[in-house]
Amino acid sequence: MLDDVVAVLACPHCGADLDRTGNSLRCAANHVFDIARQGYVSLLPGGTKVAGDTAAMVAARADFLAAGHYAPIADAAAEALSGVEGCVVDIGAGTGYYLARALEGSDRIGLALDVSKYASRRAAKAHPRMGAAVADAWQRLPVRTGAASAVLNVFAPRNAAEMHRVLRPDGRLVVVVPNGDHLADLVSALGLLKVDERKQERLTEQLADHFDLIAQRTCEFRLSLAEAEAEAVVAMGPSAWHADPEALRAQIAALPKPLAPTASVTIASYRPRP
Repeated sequence: MLDDVVAVLACPHCGADLDRTGNSLRCAANHVFDIARQGYVSLLPGGTKVAGDTAAMVAARADFLAAGHYAPIADAAAEALSGVEGCVVDIGAGTGYYLARALEGSDRIGLALDVSKYASRRAAKAHPRMGAAVADAWQRLPVRTGAASAVLNVFAPRNAAEMHRVLRPDGRLVVVVPNGDHLADLVSALGLLKVDERKQERLTEQLADHFDLIAQRTCEFRLSLAEAEAEAVVAMGPSAWHADPEALRAQIAALPKPLAPTASVTIASYRPRP
């Protein structure tokens, strides 16, 4: 756990600053959080029970992203952070793939927050200037008020009030959401969960009280997937909770080849409202 990242963290119980003592983080009220040997720290309040991504889902995502299939999305998100210095907080960071790309070629530091300990284990090692903590996006984030120069949110839950609280007044929020036709060929052929056609509209409504839109672009490109990669793209997302792996494998094997669905997302940048 990087000391630079510790400096932006806050106690999830009382909100006080955290300081490092050996392999633990401690606040003035003597709340103590041990740093795991994998390099991340769990900052979930006691008694919190949430269902984060499983080890299998995280492994599928790591393999798929490492193959570069979503590199254009990562590049577009990093470009949207152009000019930002300081700390980038990624909420729902998963394995840290997008945050790591955003840190390249800069002096920024990154804090990856995710409710899955399996994801946080990987994020802690994703980049030398990145730290990782287990946290629930729907609760008060374990981040000091105004400590983030930017907040990144890619295919993840959005708690507008908390994102606004942790951002500097001149900070930037970058949000990536799938469009209605994202992976549409696979979705229809395999009977997967569909993206809400009103997702962008709902996002605008969700953020309206706290943020003003300053820029928006569509990133769309065609994928070329082997059967195992098509399985991975299902296994790493919300459809994994409902799909039977054996049945899914058989369905994919029966699909016409090549497997070339279109990825389609929107990257939007916002500034916090006063």
